[in-house]
Amino acid sequence: MPRAHQFGSGDRPVTINDIAAATGVAASTVSRALNNPGRVNPATRERIEAAARELRYVPNSQARALSSGRTGAIAVLVSDVTNPFYFGVLRGTQMQLKAAGYAQLLIDTEDSGDLEVELLHKMRRSLDGAILAASRLPDRALAALAQDIPLVTINRNVRGVPSAIIDTPAGMGQAAEHLISLGHRDIAYVSGPERSWPNEARWHAVRAVAARHRLTFTRVGPFPSGRRSGSAAADAVLNTGATACIVFNDLLAIGILQRLREREVRVPADISVVGCDDIFGADFCHPPLTTLTAPIEQAGRVAVSMLLSRLDPSAPAMRQSVMLPVHLTVRGSTGPRPTR
Repeated sequence: MPRAHQFGSGDRPVTINDIAAATGVAASTVSRALNNPGRVNPATRERIEAAARELRYVPNSQARALSSGRTGAIAVLVSDVTNPFYFGVLRGTQMQLKAAGYAQLLIDTEDSGDLEVELLHKMRRSLDGAILAASRLPDRALAALAQDIPLVTINRNVRGVPSAIIDTPAGMGQAAEHLISLGHRDIAYVSGPERSWPNEARWHAVRAVAARHRLTFTRVGPFPSGRRSGSAAADAVLNTGATACIVFNDLLAIGILQRLREREVRVPADISVVGCDDIFGADFCHPPLTTLTAPIEQAGRVAVSMLLSRLDPSAPAMRQSVMLPVHLTVRGSTGPRPTR
């Protein structure tokens, strides 16, 4: 059998034509053997597969898509790959996709809806579908994109677009009730990115609890969701005179704790802080962060199951939207309202 260096030398990759020449069969037979092995004589198939291994043949995903209608790749889009929240999402999607025989392609959209659309259109022929975690697209644009490519969203509720939603708004209600039970009446909500759908949903949930108790909560922000924004957010909260704050996410809350320590403001003696997501490190803070514990990894697995059910018409149909509950984990960053 010809050695690998006889084909695909230099920069040219090995093709099915090279395998055909090595085995003495037609290129169409090689294609069938590699993409639909059941349609080729076993002895011929084994000879072709052996040649492919010998020549170190690497299938081209776009060519495979043309012949089979499938690339075997799913894109997972996140708004900021450095945010630990997405570590759990990606672990869940990776495990589920691997079990189903798919490869995961990670895309960092840099918190830009325009970049989401641009990258998905560029890679469309290399993908079977996509999972969008925390999409920044407007509702209409997201619905239009779902008509062009099979996709599922995480933490986004748009009519006609399948979604796995972590019910953090309900958790925000728990957080607000927790602080009120500790005597707090002046509570601030620290807003995350302005284009974030979960941010608005969380604020509405906090405000609904305030209305039930005939209280008025303050909203500060919006702030980027990273830890660096914590300094400005902490200063804004202190300027309101609030005795407690509920923060869009844990990264921002951890940044707030650091700034409060710099300003010698005691937590929770002077002010209580609640985060959201219970990311890795939330319990290592000083003090440990009271936060909403979310099934982040499960959200990734559910999103993959929903997408695969769309790609396989024979699979059992799944609901258009799956809601995943959260719960409040009370740690050292919340305490009774300070006496002044």
